[in-house]
Amino acid sequence: MSEQLPKKGFSNNQVILFMVVLSFICALILSVLASALAKPKEVARELDRSKQMMIAAKVLSHEGYFLVKDDQGQFLPARYNQGVLVPDESKVIASQEQLMEIYKKRFIPLLVSKEGEIKTFQELSMHPEQYVNDYKKTGYYKQPWMLIYEILGNHRDLKQKSTPEGYVIPVNGYGLWDAIYGYLAVETDGDTVIGISWYDQKETPGLGANIAEAYWQDLFPGKKIFQESPSGQTDFKTAPLGITVVKGKVSEVLGDTPKAKSAVDGMTGATLTGNGVTDAYRQVLAPYRPFFIKIHEASVKPSNKG
Repeated sequence: MSEQLPKKGFSNNQVILFMVVLSFICALILSVLASALAKPKEVARELDRSKQMMIAAKVLSHEGYFLVKDDQGQFLPARYNQGVLVPDESKVIASQEQLMEIYKKRFIPLLVSKEGEIKTFQELSMHPEQYVNDYKKTGYYKQPWMLIYEILGNHRDLKQKSTPEGYVIPVNGYGLWDAIYGYLAVETDGDTVIGISWYDQKETPGLGANIAEAYWQDLFPGKKIFQESPSGQTDFKTAPLGITVVKGKVSEVLGDTPKAKSAVDGMTGATLTGNGVTDAYRQVLAPYRPFFIKIHEASVKPSNKG
């Protein structure tokens, strides 16, 4: 009986070739998937940014239902109804389609110069999406024409709008670990905070990451971005501009002094993140000072005439 010869195995070259081909196929699959998912990912990012802007402007709650302001200035739960928001205590969660419709209808991107002059993108022959993408990381406040969003009223017919309800300023800076991005909404007096949000941050969970939590963001509405003097007066041309995150509680650190109106409680164990937030507001808002002064002066003119 003859001996059976051992089977010949794969050579080193064949193994290497197989690995190369397999790696190429895997890379091709990943590339195709990345390309296919790029558009949905961008849509998801745009939706999240839109939601965060609406949260800062008190058009949307952190829980996901719409808000509407009553005659007393209080924000009430609302639902979508044929292009407008109507009070509704049932707190119906808004759909993606409703969110995007309200966002596109009520938040208008505009550009403002260092002197406070407001222009549309069309007037400056600039493309909004390209501008937003090009300067997101570096900061819009560094550009000759800076980005703002005008908040329009809750009307079915946009022709009914007279003056805007407020403005949203994109804010960016650095926390403990990385860059942070958010929004600050101010009333038409150019001084009073409507709300804030942080939509992109990589801070420590349970500590610095609390800048994205509702309980902390709820400390900002009603705060003043221009710091009052000890006498209680505000010189908009020279007053410090921004919101300070104190170490501890405002009531204990600043009491009821004028500075307390431009400060919020710090987060336990997140002093450096709080410092980053303070620096971000101070640096970003400074170039917008002429714009804030301009809309503030416009807001007090009617009362002066009375």
